[in-house]
Amino acid sequence: MNRKEMENQVIQAYQRDEGMMILVFAQWCVNHGLDARDLYHRAYPNQGDNPLLAQMLENTVPKEEAEEIPDATLLGVLSLFGNDDLAFVVSEEIERLQKQQK
Repeated sequence: MNRKEMENQVIQAYQRDEGMMILVFAQWCVNHGLDARDLYHRAYPNQGDNPLLAQMLENTVPKEEAEEIPDATLLGVLSLFGNDDLAFVVSEEIERLQKQQK
């Protein structure tokens, strides 16, 4: 395998993993009755619509059919990909949801 092929494989693996991260985020939002696009825009107000987010939202399942995604898992995945602004917005929502449950 030459260098170019190896670089392409690394890029493809990152893109797949990024897609999974966005899918986890999108499903977590569905599970909590939140608008993933709204949270994304709050975190990144200067960015337009994220086509990968839109695509991953199509791959979510209804809350009733989904597995629970622990808050810490989502925050860890977002942090792993350097989405600190989105992790901050998600943390605010987690806190808000916890207050509602009390």
